[in-house]
Amino acid sequence: MRTSLILAGVSAFAFASAALAQQAAPPPNATLVRHGHVYTVGAGTLNDADVLIENGKITAVGANLTAPPGAKIIDAHGKPVTPGLMASWTQLGIQELQLVAEVNDSAPNQEQDSAAFDVADAINPASSEIPVARIAGITRSLVAPVDCGDVFCGTAAVIDLGLGPNLVVKTKAGVMAVLEPNGGDGQKNARPDIWTKFRETLDDAREYCAQRAGYHRPGGYRDQRSLRVDLDALCPVTQGSEPLLVHVERASSIGQVLAYAQANHIKLVLFGASEAWRLANDIAAAHVPVVFDNDVNLPTSFSQLGATLKTAARLDAAGVTIAFQPQYDGPAQYARTLTQIAGNAVANGMNWDHALAAITKNPAAVFGIADSYGTLEPGKDADVVVWDGDPLDVTSAPTAVFIKGANIPLVSRQTRLRDRYRDLDKKNPPFAYR
Repeated sequence: MRTSLILAGVSAFAFASAALAQQAAPPPNATLVRHGHVYTVGAGTLNDADVLIENGKITAVGANLTAPPGAKIIDAHGKPVTPGLMASWTQLGIQELQLVAEVNDSAPNQEQDSAAFDVADAINPASSEIPVARIAGITRSLVAPVDCGDVFCGTAAVIDLGLGPNLVVKTKAGVMAVLEPNGGDGQKNARPDIWTKFRETLDDAREYCAQRAGYHRPGGYRDQRSLRVDLDALCPVTQGSEPLLVHVERASSIGQVLAYAQANHIKLVLFGASEAWRLANDIAAAHVPVVFDNDVNLPTSFSQLGATLKTAARLDAAGVTIAFQPQYDGPAQYARTLTQIAGNAVANGMNWDHALAAITKNPAAVFGIADSYGTLEPGKDADVVVWDGDPLDVTSAPTAVFIKGANIPLVSRQTRLRDRYRDLDKKNPPFAYR
């Protein structure tokens, strides 16, 4: 009798749950952004056009699109609609507080090479820095190690800035190397030291990768300056399937690494590159992209004496592929400065459309995610931003942000604090404020 009653109760509960689920079934996962000034960054700019988002993808872009039944409608009222922005070289998700070791995974702790230091192992989707960046329209980022104590600093990854739980969209996005001296009276690395270590490590990696099985047999060890895990990490670089991300500033060093990469068939991406404009034609001829903060015009070292606000315009005019990084002295906290940097590049002579491409389409191509991101085209992930004004104007802000089709709340820790303290005269403040 008791068993019958239990079975009957379970059946009734299951039936009621099914009925409730049927009643509460969500509408189709679709959003139509209407009447936008759409910068596709792939197929031109469309005035009074629509973008249809379904199941996390862009399914149509054009005028007078028909919304599927139950779709959410967002009217852009003629305001700009762009792809989500991509920041290059940040520490989003791996650095919460720079001076607190337990929440700073941005560089190897030991003062030696560590190409195998992989930031993908440390991405924290709950980082408070991520909402600050994404409500500024940034939906993707190349996360890479900061400058380390020696030449090779670790392996980068590409993440999206969505609601998680897994933000990594591409691992092994490049190995970071630093060819700039530390500076000062007690510097450990002068340029000849750096280049000796740089060449020797890559030579070791080439030899190791060509006969890896032999190296792993007993007695197969040879004297090398790097650990096997680091040589393993450098194998895709020496084989040309993964880029070498080189932080270098001085023109002479840029020319040196360009020649080395060409001679050794290495896929190269330049970072920092304050004096790259001096070699703009050489960089363009080598098809090497440059990632930099164009607002750097006052040198912080002798390697940056040629820094200028016109670097982006000069490189762009020469045909160099450009991607902008955020403010270089705080790339986790200042990822939101990306549009300001692009806007200042326009103010100093760069084409506006090319500046927008430098924070959308270009980094997608450079870091290997162009098949799914970077332009507003059918089939791409629905990273879409609706703006209240010119996206490259520092006074503009997003009114809607979508990451892989998810409508992101425009909320961060800062906005919550702002709202919490905005009205201290209200009649019933929270208990802590009484």
